[in-house]
Amino acid sequence: MNSLKRWIPQGYKPYQGAFHLIKNQKRVLIPVVISNNDDKKIDSIGKIFDILPITDGMTLSFHHHLRNGDGVLNMVLDEIKKRNLKNMILAPSAIFPVHEPLVDLIKAGHVTKIYTNYINGPVAEAISKGYLKDLLIMDTHGGRPRAIESGELKIDVAFIAVPCADVKGNGNGIEGPSACGALGYAISDLLYAKTKVVITDHLVDKIERIEIDETYVDYVIKVPKIGDAKGIVSGTTKPTKDPVQIKIAKDTARLIHELGFIKPKMSFQTGAGGTSLAVAKEVEYMMKKEKIKGSFASGGITNFLVDMLKDGLFERLYDVQCFDLVAVESYKKNPNHLFMSASKYGNPFEENPIVNDLDVVILGATEIDLDFNVNVTTDSHGLLMGGSGGHSDTAAGAKLTIITTNLLKSRLSIVKEQIQTITTPGETVDVLVTERGIAIHPRRTDLIERLKNSRLPIVTIQELYHKALEIAGSPEKTNLSEHVIGLVRYRDGSIIDTLYQVEE
Repeated sequence: MNSLKRWIPQGYKPYQGAFHLIKNQKRVLIPVVISNNDDKKIDSIGKIFDILPITDGMTLSFHHHLRNGDGVLNMVLDEIKKRNLKNMILAPSAIFPVHEPLVDLIKAGHVTKIYTNYINGPVAEAISKGYLKDLLIMDTHGGRPRAIESGELKIDVAFIAVPCADVKGNGNGIEGPSACGALGYAISDLLYAKTKVVITDHLVDKIERIEIDETYVDYVIKVPKIGDAKGIVSGTTKPTKDPVQIKIAKDTARLIHELGFIKPKMSFQTGAGGTSLAVAKEVEYMMKKEKIKGSFASGGITNFLVDMLKDGLFERLYDVQCFDLVAVESYKKNPNHLFMSASKYGNPFEENPIVNDLDVVILGATEIDLDFNVNVTTDSHGLLMGGSGGHSDTAAGAKLTIITTNLLKSRLSIVKEQIQTITTPGETVDVLVTERGIAIHPRRTDLIERLKNSRLPIVTIQELYHKALEIAGSPEKTNLSEHVIGLVRYRDGSIIDTLYQVEE
């Protein structure tokens, strides 16, 4: 287990509680940057580097709506390498295996600091091994726009991949060969970066539906291809067929029902993993059986939620990004499939973010400790393999936050005395559902009271922990270097944990 302490460098705030800074800090907004450039179309990324110019140490940002199909970040990396720029700071909202070229730039010192919300693949492995010279800063999906809008994260140039655009810079994500749906993660970059560059592979005379507004765009570049929209589908977007996970899903849906959350106007969010979608399928069955119509479902939208909208089970969907091409088509055609920016989705200093209106959210876990703190940033050996994304934001906002997971994975207990990395604080987690029992956070005495006569397998988290030990034994201790490679920022900007180098 990780026995190294949280390290807070000068200039960063220590985590003091899930709602401490939110209650005690007003929202700070730096001025929105309006473009004064009339001649916006240029013919290459290289010319942007000359015109601005882009020099050593600048901060460049990107969004991840094309996910593992993104090509824009790699195009910019090619230019950085060609010009031998050094100490560049990158702020992509997520990093995927497709971004493997970044590894060489990190090792050569071209890129020395990164801000992101989620990271996996070769870049995650390289940073875990200590190759990034400066720090990796891991934000949440709501924390990133908070950092940008407050001026805490200052972006010199935002490179915004836009599937369809005109020469003035108006654009959207629903037209063109690379259509990927809602562009919610790009909006804070569009409004607050010093210079905003739209990169498209589908240039048209006129945009009918505008998500990216020309008012803020400085330059427009047409390239042969911004990426592959098929890459937005990562992992499964179908309910699991695994019998253990189906049991977890059925118990979770029964739990939601017994707690009274299957009700008219209910709101709901779940991830795109197999177990999460199996929960949604069970909830769908209950809603149909009892003729329940919910108010909304939100988050990254899948075909499964699209079908629930079509069937009248929800009045609307709030979409920050599409997880598959069915969702892209729905977002294009269904007037009740609505756009939201990342800030409107989860920024804790937004007046009323969507996450605060959630009744139920279903989330996963790589590890969870006896205080219900959850890790989805590293694996049990400390290797980077994910990040909060919207995990911490929705957990804090929802009335009922449920973690679903097998108790054991690869003969290792998911419940630990101490987890490698805290992503989401236990004070925002209400329930853990496993195939061997359901644990309720002791602070939720209201839930415990409501379930006192339930036939569900209610146990304590300590009982789950000891069951796992009986089956799998104690886990081996993981050795981490004392070299700090990064910081995990909670959604309010405070540091909730520290990332350490994995020893090879």
